[in-house]
Amino acid sequence: MRTLYHFTLLPACRIVRSALGEKKLEVDLKAERIWEQRDDFLAVNPAGDVPVLIEPDGTTLTELWVITEYLDEVYPDVPLLGDDPLARAETRRLMVWFDQRFGREVTDNLVGEKVLRRFYRTGQPVSDRIREGKERIGFHLDYIGYLAEQRNWLAGEDLTYADLVAAAHLSAVDYLGDIPWEKYHEAKNWYARVKSRPSFRPILDELVPGVAPARHYRDLDF
Repeated sequence: MRTLYHFTLLPACRIVRSALGEKKLEVDLKAERIWEQRDDFLAVNPAGDVPVLIEPDGTTLTELWVITEYLDEVYPDVPLLGDDPLARAETRRLMVWFDQRFGREVTDNLVGEKVLRRFYRTGQPVSDRIREGKERIGFHLDYIGYLAEQRNWLAGEDLTYADLVAAAHLSAVDYLGDIPWEKYHEAKNWYARVKSRPSFRPILDELVPGVAPARHYRDLDF
């Protein structure tokens, strides 16, 4: 059995979890409070962050990009990067867009300020950053809607890591109820498709200690 060290609200962990689910790979989940920097965990990953994937043979993998590339190379029966070089290039482009740009402009400003600051004990939320996150999210929802209108999935005809990365970030923000879905129907319809997949449902069932999810968070018809 492989092991995944994770913290449920972090998008990188949600991406790896959903990828394992899409590839139908069983995993033993270990929730890790990374702000505690436990010695036993630091022995597994000296960088002290998650996700960390440990394969049945003991191979230990860290960092989102390393893990996603590894999973597609070692378990290619369900490809999540794409079937040809151009498809893989487009998937990687969107992965960078959502994990870095969306992450910086939206997730860090909302999830980071509202939740992670408390766990890391780095002071009170910064209201200007929360305001910026709420202002920037519409731009990204418009882009998701545009892609969803042009293609079957965000990067093309098949579901890829692009969808899993975008959905992981959106789901973390949606946990807090900060997405105005009523204004972005195409993005909402696309997210509902990802949300209903068997690989994603277990992620939505997990709770963040001390933080209740938005009322609609788990609902498929939201």
